[in-house]
Amino acid sequence: MDEHLRHIREMKIKRTVEALRRNNIDGYQADSAEELHALIKGIVPGGASVASGGSMTLIQTGVLDMLKSDFRYVEHDHRDLGSTRAIFSADAFFCSANAITEDGWIYNVDGTGNRVAATLYGPEQVVIVAGANKIVGDLDEAINRCREIAGPANAKRLNRSTPCVKTGRCMNCSSPERICNEYVLIKRQRARGRIHVIFMTDDLGY
Repeated sequence: MDEHLRHIREMKIKRTVEALRRNNIDGYQADSAEELHALIKGIVPGGASVASGGSMTLIQTGVLDMLKSDFRYVEHDHRDLGSTRAIFSADAFFCSANAITEDGWIYNVDGTGNRVAATLYGPEQVVIVAGANKIVGDLDEAINRCREIAGPANAKRLNRSTPCVKTGRCMNCSSPERICNEYVLIKRQRARGRIHVIFMTDDLGY
């Protein structure tokens, strides 16, 4: 990446991290997968039980592989009620976000709700890993990002037969295969030290 563009991106990350911290949410920046993994190991103690939500970002950064090798990873399937419940008893939950505003608000849209539910309640710690491409100016931009990018891209990735796969943007459909069903906005966290957001300077996920 051009050094001048990187500087602008890093300033955007810095502003967002400062806003998150004002909202009682811990924020960090990592410039490499190695730095990211080290940060995670400093946040989540060794031997902790961990679970994760579906995330291209966790795959792209090698976090999912690290969790399975270095922690007590809780395997789960959102179609299995018993395994989904196990997420809520895990020590830490890992996921990404669909959008994070420069005001420090975290916006997510889910298909079944297991990911957003765990970010709100249950696990003692939540670690959100996000590329700088997830940062948006405000809530309107966050909503638009899900409609124009995250929703259609994830529907395509999951091989869903939804209108957005054909058009490339949200059609507010009533398809039985719709993946945008639960909408959650986290503006602030009461318990300091529960939610941690780690930004990568690269573009990651959808």
